[in-house]
Amino acid sequence: MVSPFKDHQSHSPSYTHSFIKKILPYFIYVILPIAVIRLYLYSPTLPQSSTVHHHLPQPSTVHHLPHSTTPISITTTPSSSSSSSSHEEEEKKPEAKETQCDYTDGNWVPDKMGPLYNGTTCGTIKEGQNCITHGRSDLGYLYWKWKPKQCPLPRFEPNTFLDLLRNKHIAFVGDSMARNQLESLLCMLATASPPKLVYTDGEDNKFRRWNFASHNVNVSVYWSPFLVKGVEKSKSGPDHNELYLDQVDERWAADMGKMDMVVLSVGHWFLHPAVYFEGGSALGCHFCPGLNHTEIGFYDVLRKAVRTTLKTITERKGTSENGINVIVTTFSPAHFEGEWDKAGACPKTKPYNKGEKNLEGMDAEMRQVEVEEVEAAKVNGKGFSGFKVEELDVSYLSLMRPDGHPGPYMNPFPFFNGVKERMQNDCVHWCLPGAIDTWNEILLEIMKKWNRG
Repeated sequence: MVSPFKDHQSHSPSYTHSFIKKILPYFIYVILPIAVIRLYLYSPTLPQSSTVHHHLPQPSTVHHLPHSTTPISITTTPSSSSSSSSHEEEEKKPEAKETQCDYTDGNWVPDKMGPLYNGTTCGTIKEGQNCITHGRSDLGYLYWKWKPKQCPLPRFEPNTFLDLLRNKHIAFVGDSMARNQLESLLCMLATASPPKLVYTDGEDNKFRRWNFASHNVNVSVYWSPFLVKGVEKSKSGPDHNELYLDQVDERWAADMGKMDMVVLSVGHWFLHPAVYFEGGSALGCHFCPGLNHTEIGFYDVLRKAVRTTLKTITERKGTSENGINVIVTTFSPAHFEGEWDKAGACPKTKPYNKGEKNLEGMDAEMRQVEVEEVEAAKVNGKGFSGFKVEELDVSYLSLMRPDGHPGPYMNPFPFFNGVKERMQNDCVHWCLPGAIDTWNEILLEIMKKWNRG
């Protein structure tokens, strides 16, 4: 038999070219579609490989802050193994779990909207944090928003916050950072409902309560810089603090029965000279020359204080009918770059870029202690139906905002008469409005998550 291709091979190149032109349309319009349809209908099952699973996401992904051994986890949906039948895959596919956002992983991005309030529309700002009315003219620090890497952080919704706490009492307990956060919250809520001061007591109004009549929400602040019982240094008393690490401070704890939610915030006062007591005996001290006490570090002291506090809350409120929700705001770094009483102590006017600054040293250690104690309290409190606790981890996002402090504007118009040789600077607290408003945005997201169950 003669090959059908024999004559084609012997023809000239022009003939071959003509033949290809004739056969090509037939191939494109007839053969190719048939091949595609067959491939679609009878596609073979790809073989499974044991090595593929090493590249699949695990049930949970763990992210770490720099120099931290405590993971902040993000729960993701577990991947189902491949099956020869897509119908079987659907049946075996687990229900999607709610993603837990890692708010510590992100960066500051420009925000044209700016804050919800300003220094003239909110009447509850402490004078030393009212940077706008004190003459700070570089207002760029107001136009930044924290953007988490893996999820959105919605703009604060004051009515949602008030709805979640209708007929309830939220208390901020701690040092001046607790008060700073409280005053930020009051200003944000006041954009929807005016607060009324209903109680005040103590020097410098360290114990106050406001009521939002529209939702019957009470918001309080309790001065307690150690959370546990303490005697603060004074001109008439000791020149150091005294802390009783196994006893909670009853100045706030006595009202615990009336609290539905408590936000704890301490740290900076543990750096001051102090003598520590436990079980009626002196444990030691921090920076106490002249006293016959063993020098001990303040990290373990902070740990004991937070542990005593969370244990006491669990025992007193964990089994009560209304229960209690607890937030621990982590340590907020200071940004002193020079002497605290000279111009330029915290001169930055923009946030740090991602990767420009790491959370390390004392700032990282303080945060780590607080996060570890919260995680331990979650485990210890599992048997208490009325107890919830979560860390409000603001250490890293706060570290990235060296521009957000009052600096010299803790006082009104500090450069009115020129630059003085000596002037006070606040590079610890936050201008209001400002970066600290983000803390309450994240607080609201935690509350919304709790409300969803």
